[in-house]
Amino acid sequence: MKILVTGAAGFIGSALSQKLLERGDEIVGIDNLNDYYDVNLKLARLELLRGYDRFKFIKLEIADKVSVEELFARESFQRVMHLAAQAGVRHSITNPYAYIDSNVVGFINILEGCRQGAVEHLAYASSSSVYGANTKMPFSVHDNVDHPVSLYAATKKANELMAHAYSHLYNLPTTGLRFFTVYGPWGRPDMSLFLFVRNILEGKPIDVFNYGNHRRDFTYIDDVVEGVIRVIDQPAQANADWSSENPDPATSFAPYRLYNIGNNNPVHLLTFIETLEKCLGKQAIKNFLPMQSGDVPDTYAEVAGLVHDLGYKPTTLLEDGVRKFVEWYKDFYRIA
Repeated sequence: MKILVTGAAGFIGSALSQKLLERGDEIVGIDNLNDYYDVNLKLARLELLRGYDRFKFIKLEIADKVSVEELFARESFQRVMHLAAQAGVRHSITNPYAYIDSNVVGFINILEGCRQGAVEHLAYASSSSVYGANTKMPFSVHDNVDHPVSLYAATKKANELMAHAYSHLYNLPTTGLRFFTVYGPWGRPDMSLFLFVRNILEGKPIDVFNYGNHRRDFTYIDDVVEGVIRVIDQPAQANADWSSENPDPATSFAPYRLYNIGNNNPVHLLTFIETLEKCLGKQAIKNFLPMQSGDVPDTYAEVAGLVHDLGYKPTTLLEDGVRKFVEWYKDFYRIA
C-alpha cells in the first residue's frame, strides 16, 4: 500500500515506517523536524529510512493548511498513520499554543486531506493521558474520559471527537490509538528512561516524581509498532449494536474505533528504576519530588479490544526492553 506516516522522524513514526517498508509498502514520511528535542536524533532516525527505495521524506508543517492540501492532492494515499503532534504533558503547561497549532489545527488539516483524498483509513495517535482524572483501573476505552488534567490530554481528546465527526459526516474510517508510556531504542530524550540512563551514567541525580509512587504501563516500541500495523490493515467498521441510549465511547454507528495499546502490566516507578540499575550495573542517585502538575499517578491499559479485534497483545518483558534500550544508548552515544 501507499501510506502517509506523519511524524516520520519521531520515535514511533520512524520505527513504524521501517517495518512497513520491510514488508513492501511505499511510505511518504513527513515531519517538521522541530527542536522540541535534539534534531540530530531525528535526522539519525531518518537516515535509517533513506536506504529504502520506497521511502520519500518531505519536511512539512501539518499546521500549514496549503502545504497539507498540496501533499494530498499530489499523492494518492490509501492509508494514513498520523503520529505528528506536539508531545509532552509538562511542556503543554508552559507552551499551550504550540499544542493548539500542531494537535488541533494540524489534525483538522489531516482530516480534510483524508476526506478530499478519499483515504481508505485514517489511524491516529491519541494518548493514555486522555484518562486524566479517571481512577478506575485498568483504563478502558469503554469508559468516559471527560476530565483531562493537562492541555496535551485535552487536545488528544479533541482529536478523538474530531475524528468521530468525520467518520459520521463523510464515512471516513478512523481509528484512535491510546499509547501507554512507549519506550525502547531510538526513544525520546524527554521521556523518563532516556533521562534516567543519561543521568545515572553521568553520576547525576534523577528526579523521581510523586516520591516514586507512580505506576506506569511501560510498552515496548516493537509491541506498539506491531499493534499499529494491525490497526492500519483493518479499517474501522461501524458497530451495528451501538446504542444511543447506552453509548459505547470506543465504537460508533459510524466507522470509528478506539484502542489502548499498552502492556497491560503496570510497574511501580521504583521497580522500573531498580530494573534500570541492574541493566546499567550502577546505582541511581534519587531526588524525590512531589507529583507535577498535569501528571497522573497511575496508568494501566485494558487491551481486550486489541486482543478481540486484532488478535494481538504486547508481550515484551520490561527487563528485556530496558536492556535493549541501554545497549542502543551506549552504542549510539559511544559509551564504553
